[in-house]
Amino acid sequence: MVQKCSHAETTGAARRRRGRPRAYDPEAALRGATQAFWTAGYSATTLVDLAAATGMNRPSLYAAFGDKRALYLKALERYWQLSYAGMHEALAYHRPLDQALMRVFRKALSLYFPTGGAGRGCFAIGTATTEAVADPKIRAAFAEGLRRLDASFEERIRVARDAGELGREADPAALAKLASATLHTLALRARAGMPRAELEGLARQAVTVIIGKTGSAVEPNGSEARQSIG
Repeated sequence: MVQKCSHAETTGAARRRRGRPRAYDPEAALRGATQAFWTAGYSATTLVDLAAATGMNRPSLYAAFGDKRALYLKALERYWQLSYAGMHEALAYHRPLDQALMRVFRKALSLYFPTGGAGRGCFAIGTATTEAVADPKIRAAFAEGLRRLDASFEERIRVARDAGELGREADPAALAKLASATLHTLALRARAGMPRAELEGLARQAVTVIIGKTGSAVEPNGSEARQSIG
């Protein structure tokens, strides 16, 4: 015998269906999409690749993120946000400038060299530089990310100068761009196959240049003890 449902029961069931949580984890989906774009680049990454990387079918991808370009922009935004958070921690004011800078560069190298994998460099530099030429929105997002990197370094270097770690003649804006340029070259050279140990040495040399003779240097073995440069 078929039992009829009351209007209240039908309405309650409909509400439960509408109130169900999404069947995907947005953060996990963005992580998967980022890895797909990072591996193959924007143009070569297909919707099939993205569906496999996110565990979502194409209609669900479109519903959640929009088209491929929109998903890429969300992945790029997420990458920048994570980068800023990592820089903020590394550049903390309780440690000397040389140690803070080396923490930034080591964190970057950890990202550029995934465990058990070849050097892949920076997600933004490895993917956005190509697309930025023809896509104004990607170019704007990329440029804003670089601007914020410069600003983070500049603020930290200015505080170090004002605290006497650098000479009064030090130019925080110029030194910040040098620090950012170091990040960029680490990313490119990691992607080109340069060993991580060599890149850490390059970063250490850059720190020596940035802080100048009045600063301190991270010891060659990687320990972060202060010492004068002579």
